[in-house]
Amino acid sequence: MKPALKAGLGLAAVALLAVAGFVWRGSAPRPEAAPTGARLAAALELAPADLLELRPIGLARTVEVSGGLKAANSALLKAKVAAELRRLSVREGDTVRAGQVIGELDTTEVDWRLRQAEQTAASARAQADIARRALDNSRALVAQGFISPTGLETAISNDAAAQSNWQAALAAVELARKARRDTRLVAPIAGTVAQRFVQPGERVALDARLIEIVDLSRLELEAPVAPEDVVALAVGQPARLRIDGLAEPVAARVARIAPGAQAGTRAIVAYLAVDARPGLRQGLFARGSIELERVTALALPVSALRTDQALPYVLKVDGGRAVRQTVQTGRRGEVDGQPWVELTAGVAAGDRVLTGQAGAVRDGTPVRLAAPAAPASGASAVAGP
Repeated sequence: MKPALKAGLGLAAVALLAVAGFVWRGSAPRPEAAPTGARLAAALELAPADLLELRPIGLARTVEVSGGLKAANSALLKAKVAAELRRLSVREGDTVRAGQVIGELDTTEVDWRLRQAEQTAASARAQADIARRALDNSRALVAQGFISPTGLETAISNDAAAQSNWQAALAAVELARKARRDTRLVAPIAGTVAQRFVQPGERVALDARLIEIVDLSRLELEAPVAPEDVVALAVGQPARLRIDGLAEPVAARVARIAPGAQAGTRAIVAYLAVDARPGLRQGLFARGSIELERVTALALPVSALRTDQALPYVLKVDGGRAVRQTVQTGRRGEVDGQPWVELTAGVAAGDRVLTGQAGAVRDGTPVRLAAPAAPASGASAVAGP
């Protein structure tokens, strides 16, 4: 076949294919617009928990506090005499009664001191008797003119000195007896032994610490408060505390407020009386808030306030879309133990906004509330006529 004939056949084949493609495109059906239901399916579905209708609510202004629990009543039993510890019958965790004898110090030294004081007192009494008889004799001799009045004055002075020595010796006896009684270790308050510092056989010095007793029926939280919050702080204000080891919050109240500031921090210590509850122990860490005042204001949870822009804003549902709305905030407080913030401008009561549970949503995103779940067939059967 000649080359010219081959080229002509190729051009004819290309022309036929082009015509066939044009005919096919003309006969193919055109895509139709998506139905309205499909466009709605692209909107973000919101659960009821994702929406919040703004309304005035009781907002509690609070101040955050933290610290360790401490027994309101505690006692540190110390040695009143220097001696060897003979017996101590309680340990950490034991319960004691007020006035209960819980130990004893060695009495050998104090017994000998008591005997020495008693002997000294007996000697002083004998000297006082001698001085008194000499005084009586001097008075009789002065009356008979055998001695001068100066001799009588000397007898009177000797008698007074002897009587004073005797009284001093009797006081020393009483001190020795008290030291003998102090060898008995008595619990000053009722409570629980928190610490034991010595063991039997040790020699303890005067004022040495022996045991610490705490009364767990009354616990307090020592909480430093900033000076700017002390103005609104008052005795009797309620508080809620979270304590390590307890799942539920514990109620408390302001019992006392320190009259002066702490050195360095300038904070004022507030003492919160904690309601008694099983499991509370001295030294547990607690954190919570004191309710300073309660006001009614338009507010929303802090988690629903968006702060990723220069100004705080909320996502308000308007016309089926999530619209960004800049707001102004005011006081912060708590509602049912959760942090809330007051909204002073930008929104009004009745507006619906997205909560923090809805997550990150772009401005202008179509939204719609998810339809409630259909009841189960068994439930329908029961509820039906």
